[in-house]
Amino acid sequence: MSQPDQPTVAIVDAYSSASRLAPVLRGRGHTVVHVRSTPSIPAINAADFVPGDFAADLVHRGDPAETARALAAHRPVAVLPGAEVGVELADALSEALGLRTNGTALSSARRDKHRMVETVKAAGLRAAEQLVTSDEEEAVAWHAKTGGRIVVKPVRSAAGEGVQFCDSADETRAAFRAVLGQDNVVASRNDAVLLQEYLFGTEYYVNTVSVDGRHHVCDIWRTTHIHANGVRDLLDGAHLMPRHGEVQDLLVPYALAVLDALGIANGPAHTELKLTPDGPRLIETGARLCGGSLPTLVRTALGESQLEWTADAYLAPDAFLDRAGEPYRVERYVASIGLIAPRSGELVDYPLLPRVRDLESFHELRTAVAPGGRLRRTVNDFTIPLLVDLAHEVEEVVRRDHGSIRQLDGEGFYTLR
Repeated sequence: MSQPDQPTVAIVDAYSSASRLAPVLRGRGHTVVHVRSTPSIPAINAADFVPGDFAADLVHRGDPAETARALAAHRPVAVLPGAEVGVELADALSEALGLRTNGTALSSARRDKHRMVETVKAAGLRAAEQLVTSDEEEAVAWHAKTGGRIVVKPVRSAAGEGVQFCDSADETRAAFRAVLGQDNVVASRNDAVLLQEYLFGTEYYVNTVSVDGRHHVCDIWRTTHIHANGVRDLLDGAHLMPRHGEVQDLLVPYALAVLDALGIANGPAHTELKLTPDGPRLIETGARLCGGSLPTLVRTALGESQLEWTADAYLAPDAFLDRAGEPYRVERYVASIGLIAPRSGELVDYPLLPRVRDLESFHELRTAVAPGGRLRRTVNDFTIPLLVDLAHEVEEVVRRDHGSIRQLDGEGFYTLR
């Protein structure tokens, strides 16, 4: 049970970047309780969960009312969404307990990527043309009608899992079959497949935190992609941008309008956009923290991150509102660069890693696959073996070192057996 002299906060699915929330909340004098939205932790997140951060670990068995009663015994002052898989349960629990919430009316639109885009369109915002179907022939016919390149992906997923770019009917058929009926990383089965028009342009992230519908922009990122391992638009890096600029001032009003359309009035959000020749277009929004290591890296650049802003939103909303809207200032430019493994096998060594460590802006290395582990050919975020965080006062140094990493990466970067 919770400590009697400390207020309690609950996190639903404290995985990925949300695993870093509990230490922030505990540092502010709160007891933290964990709620699992699934009986077992998804395999992809098992290494993220830190049991010692929590006074209790409650397991949701399918009945939100029952879980709300179990959680009420801890008298929480807030229920926070953790990873993507926990967003809907966090909505239900916070609403049931009368706490700060986004409510359940639009919960499905915040998770179902098809409903998300349709909801945004209904609010008057421009977004991609799309189709959701479980019929392969309908999918192929829609591609023929739409023309050009399309995106095929699960209706619910994360981190690029199952996303494929298709230029032909044969590619669409293969992608459709690869998605339909498969279990995905957010603990659900793909009973249908989402097809969307391909949006040309650079991809950006806008990370925010909100209180009562007032939004604060915590950080903005420009992503870079390469064509590798048979994957178009394979994410290989993200660079922090200043708060204001020609691009940012186009992206932010659209991103905040998306939050309003989806009913994200409280808590964190991670919005992915493309800036097309016709203006910003939504890829997707998650009503949760930005994933991976980016929130931690932001601290290096700005001194605070979406983690601290989220804690303020739930624990000190008046203080949040006093500062919300203030533009952040970049003290150090940062980027997170992914290594792209060209093949699979048992990893013996990264022989060129010392040259990466010698780069002028090298800041930190995040290892997903260590020597002795199984290296998988990189086809999405989950198969990136190493992330290299860069930081420097001069932006051009970070850009240069990103290019150097790309030059070092390749067959010679990996010793396999």
